[in-house]
Amino acid sequence: MSDHPRLPTSPGFWRSPLRGPWFTSVLGLVLLVGITVLFVTGLVSYAAYNPDLAPVNDQTPDKGLLGFYLFAWPTGPVWLYRFTQGTHVTLGITLVPVLLAKLWSVVPRLFTLPPARSVAHALERISLLLLVGGGLFEFTTGVLNVQLDYVFPGSFYPLHFYGAWVFFAAFVAHAALKAPTAVRTVRRRMREGAFPERPAAPAADTPPPSDPTAPDSLVSPRPDPPTVSRRGALALVGGGSLLLFLTTVGQSLGGPFRRTALLAPHGTADPGGGPNGFQINKTARYAGITPADTHDDVWRLVVTGRTGTVRLSRADLLRLPQHSSSLPIACVEGWSTADQWWRGVRLRDLAALVGYDGDPPDVFVESLQRHGAFRRAALRANQTADPRSLLALYVNGEELSPDHGHPARIIVPAAPGVMNTKWVARLTFGDL
Repeated sequence: MSDHPRLPTSPGFWRSPLRGPWFTSVLGLVLLVGITVLFVTGLVSYAAYNPDLAPVNDQTPDKGLLGFYLFAWPTGPVWLYRFTQGTHVTLGITLVPVLLAKLWSVVPRLFTLPPARSVAHALERISLLLLVGGGLFEFTTGVLNVQLDYVFPGSFYPLHFYGAWVFFAAFVAHAALKAPTAVRTVRRRMREGAFPERPAAPAADTPPPSDPTAPDSLVSPRPDPPTVSRRGALALVGGGSLLLFLTTVGQSLGGPFRRTALLAPHGTADPGGGPNGFQINKTARYAGITPADTHDDVWRLVVTGRTGTVRLSRADLLRLPQHSSSLPIACVEGWSTADQWWRGVRLRDLAALVGYDGDPPDVFVESLQRHGAFRRAALRANQTADPRSLLALYVNGEELSPDHGHPARIIVPAAPGVMNTKWVARLTFGDL
C-alpha cells in the first residue's frame, strides 16, 4: 500500500479518526426518528390539500396506490395545519447538520470495491445510493422551496412527493439492515461508559469491534491524530442543529418568538403595521390584480348552486348576517401568522342562497388572480359547513387590504394558506 493513497477506493485514503460504528450509529438513530416524523408530516401536509376532492387541488396527478392514505382533512383544531407543517419544515431544517454529518461518516462506503460481493451486499449498496441521493434531493428541494417561495413552480409538489416515497423506501430498507446493529453498538458503548480509556470486553451477545481491515469498515487503518473527540464532534453537530432550530421555529410559533426566526423568509417582526400588517405570500401586484378589478362598482361575487345563480356586490354581502372567526394562516413553507380576527359571511349562508338550506356541499372557489398557482381551489363539505369558515370582508376591524384579498377572501380553519383563496370572484356549490 502506498504511504499516501490517492484514490478514494483505498481505505487508507480516509484518515479521520472520528469515523467509526459508534459515531455513525448515533447519527443514524437520530435520523431514524427524525426522518420518520418528516415523512409522516409530509404525507399529512399533502392530505390537507384534499387532492382527491377535485383535480385543481391535486398537485400530484396519477399517484395511483401512493394516495392510499388520503382522508378528508378536518377543520379542527384550528391550529392543526400550523402545527403539522411547522413541525415538518422546522424539523427538516434542524436535521440538515445531522444528515450532512451522517453522509460524511459513511462516505468511504460509497467507494468500496468491489461494488458488490453478494446479492445481499448489492442490495445494500443500491439502497445506500438511493438513500444518499434521495436524502440530498429531498432536503435540498425542501430548503430551496422554503427559502425562495415556489422555486419549482408547477413542479415542486410532484417532485417532492415522489422523491419522498423513493427516499423513504430506501430509508426503510437501509434501516431494516442497519438499525439492529446501530442499537447494539450504542448499547455496548453505554455499558462500557461513553468514552472509556480502555474499552471493556464486549458482552457475549454483542459483535466484536469493527475490523479496520474489512473492506466496508468505517474505521481508518491509518488515522490522523485526533483534533477533536467524537463527543466534541457530536456537540458541534448538535449545536448546529440547535442554532438552525432557534433561528427557524419562531416563524411557526409567532408572538415574540418570531423575532428569532432570522433564517426564515417570513420570520422576524410582522411586516408593516395596522390591522393588515401580517405575513403574505402573494401580493396583489404579483397576482395581476388591479384596482379596476376590485372597485365596488365593478366587482361582483357570482354564487351558483342548486337553484341557480346570484350576483352579489360588496354592499349586498354586507347586508347579509356578519360573523367573526379568530383564525391563523399557515403556509406550506412552514410560516404562520398569529390568530387574526376575520369578519364576513359564512360559507354555509352563501350556500343557503342557492338552495342548500341544510348541510352545505363542497364548493369550488375561483379567484380574480391572473398569475401564479392556486387560482382555483375546492373545499370539502365539512369545511363549507364549519361555522368558522367565512368569505371574509374585514380583518382585525378593517377592510381587507389589496394584498390580503380585497374585496373578499376565503378563510377556513386548519386549511393550508393556499386554500384560503384571495380576491374571490365565484363560488360554485355542489358535486365537484
